[in-house]
Amino acid sequence: MTALSALPPVLERSHGAARVGLCPGPSGARLGVLHQAGSAKAFLHPGASGPEVVFLNTSGGLAGGDRLSLALDLAGGCRATATTQTAERAYRSTGGAARVAVHHRLGEGAHLDWLPQETILFDGSDLARETVIELGPDASCLMLEAVVLGRAAMGETGRRVRLRDTRRISREGRPVLVEPLHLGTEALTAGPAVLAGARAFATLALVAQGAEDAVARVCRELGEAGVSGGASGFDGRLVIRLMAGDGWPLRRQILRLLAVLRPGPPPRVWQI
Repeated sequence: MTALSALPPVLERSHGAARVGLCPGPSGARLGVLHQAGSAKAFLHPGASGPEVVFLNTSGGLAGGDRLSLALDLAGGCRATATTQTAERAYRSTGGAARVAVHHRLGEGAHLDWLPQETILFDGSDLARETVIELGPDASCLMLEAVVLGRAAMGETGRRVRLRDTRRISREGRPVLVEPLHLGTEALTAGPAVLAGARAFATLALVAQGAEDAVARVCRELGEAGVSGGASGFDGRLVIRLMAGDGWPLRRQILRLLAVLRPGPPPRVWQI
């Protein structure tokens, strides 16, 4: 054996960054900035309530050591929806965490629906993600984060996972909603205070003037079979928590709630 052959293999890692800037146009928000690097891409198409920005990770998933950055700058007075082209997959890690950074900035009076499709955690995955949404004066946002612990239809189980998922919404530099979530293997079999055996969970948060007034309408829609959930609202914030035995009923419940919380149909890529 030579010294060269004794060296450990060097694994290829994926790195990607995509940034989109939308500015006012004659018929609503229009593209002002588009930057793409590595495995991260973004494209736009018209939507019923403003343009839809779709982010895409061409590497096909996240493994230990991968890095992905997604950003949207929305000018004052603009309205847009941002999502991901498909579910993001976090695969088994053999060397540290995969890291995802999401950073959206909204100008005065702008509104963003940040509606990424679900994240699927495979057995042995290690994912560290931070989502930051900065709101200008009178700006508002609807934020979704959904996680599925393996696909039941494929016989997948997430027996060993590690997820550090932090979400921060601020207005003019002051925190409005901060949610640090640390999920480890022990939580997968914990009692009602954690997952209670659920394989999928989600949080929806609406930050807007009068958001708390939607609690009653939201609670009337929390009836999807196989999904448990609750909603609370206060001081311009509405937060919804959902748990389910699998990702498909969770998605159906999310779609019912989106129909209450935003105008028009869900993002086009959600309908495929």
